[in-house]
Amino acid sequence: MFASLKTIDSAFQQVKTLALIFIVAVLLLAGTIAYFAFKTTNAAANRIYVLENGQLLTAGAQDARANRPVEARSHVTRFHELFFTLDPDQKAINNNVNKALYLADNSAKKQYENFKEKGFYNDLIAANISLETTVDSVVISGSRPLTARCFAHQRVIRATSITNRNLISECSLRDVTRSENNPHGFLMENWRVLQNKDLNTTPR
Repeated sequence: MFASLKTIDSAFQQVKTLALIFIVAVLLLAGTIAYFAFKTTNAAANRIYVLENGQLLTAGAQDARANRPVEARSHVTRFHELFFTLDPDQKAINNNVNKALYLADNSAKKQYENFKEKGFYNDLIAANISLETTVDSVVISGSRPLTARCFAHQRVIRATSITNRNLISECSLRDVTRSENNPHGFLMENWRVLQNKDLNTTPR
């Protein structure tokens, strides 16, 4: 009789151990499934599907702040190319400058008015001079606000010669609302030209 009780007790202990092992295994399996499900859901949430011409394209979503220095460089580059790339055509000059002024504060407008008062734009038109500006690099530093220093070169194209000039300018950048006129959502503040001088002149 006691032998039977011992056998029953031993069997009960084995069943209990097996049950515990089974429960732990089920919990581990459930945890693993939940982890991978969460990971897959997050990956899917950061994926955007775009339908273009009947084709399904995938685009990834990411934190917009990670791209701000890149956008800042593009913003500063666009301003300088618009503000300083000019042809001897009043309508083209107005069009470029007006687009540029959406990207900067009153400091750019003051520079524009200064150029107008000195007859800079009238001289370009009268002498059929074109001004081409290419931005070589934009160095972004700081955090809030960002500071940008732009290094560019210019070609002053006259009927008889081409003059190469260097251009260095600096400004701070403030976050503003994005719009059609300001797609990067920055406003250049306290913009100033640090250097703008002739390097060489070659005949055409």
